[in-house]
Amino acid sequence: MYNKRFIIPGLVIFVLFVTFPLWFNAFSTASPVPKPELPPGGEKECVAPASEMRDRHMVLLNEWRDGVLRDGERDVITVGGKQYRKGLQMACMQCHTSKEKFCDTCHDYTSVKPFCWDCHLTPEEAALKKETH
Repeated sequence: MYNKRFIIPGLVIFVLFVTFPLWFNAFSTASPVPKPELPPGGEKECVAPASEMRDRHMVLLNEWRDGVLRDGERDVITVGGKQYRKGLQMACMQCHTSKEKFCDTCHDYTSVKPFCWDCHLTPEEAALKKETH
């Protein structure tokens, strides 16, 4: 075989390079998945089951945003006898009052920077704004 002294080490290096992520992940430890602080009273009923909200909350919020802003659909959502208007501040932040303890725990863990807060105020910011006016 021609150039055997180059081909075999080259194949070994290629296999090591391709399988490096597998070896690296097998011997490294990841930080534990965060547990966001739930509203007072534990697992209350939300606008959707917790597993669905965990996986699809961003889709739901985008659908609400598009419906309200573009189509004028300001429907009221009734959950457990309580009514909520569509919206991050009018529905979600009524129960999940701390952005830092609820939203930021998972978003920081996954390195996601949502643009919701470019326009929306957290409940603490809204309260401060009311006090100053």
